[in-house]
Amino acid sequence: MTKKNYLRMIMILAVAILALGGWLLHLRIHEITKDTENYIPFVSGIISIIVIPLLFAYRPTLPFAYLINGMTVIIGTITMTHFTLTHPPDVWTLQTVLFGTLLADIILLWGKFAVGKAIYELEPAINNPEALRSKGRFFRFPNMGFWLLHVVTLSVVYTIGKYLWT
Repeated sequence: MTKKNYLRMIMILAVAILALGGWLLHLRIHEITKDTENYIPFVSGIISIIVIPLLFAYRPTLPFAYLINGMTVIIGTITMTHFTLTHPPDVWTLQTVLFGTLLADIILLWGKFAVGKAIYELEPAINNPEALRSKGRFFRFPNMGFWLLHVVTLSVVYTIGKYLWT
């Protein structure tokens, strides 16, 4: 096994372990036997633990893994932020924001995103170490503007949907 493949496998394992940790936290809060809505985080967790690492393992499916991983992070961030805002702490202090909200869970999610981005960026960097960072339009995939655009757009759509259908 080459050093490149070894590093890739470690990072893929990191994505799977981060997803497993988040999924186990979810199962503690959202028991699937209590509400049918809890099947959504259950299935999303299975996808994050099994499907995404498998997609990261093969070069042809690498962009799909990166895209699905990023979208699960964005959707998780939006829904956990919504949950925190609908179930706020009694008093907003630095301590309650850090320990009484889902901020820690959201930070873990973005850690999973960062590892996925590193896996995605590793392939071309190893094959052409002299290459400069990829250029192109900021809001096009795989640039970070793409993710920023989707965080904002999906947040707005989610908020509009919540107000119109609640």
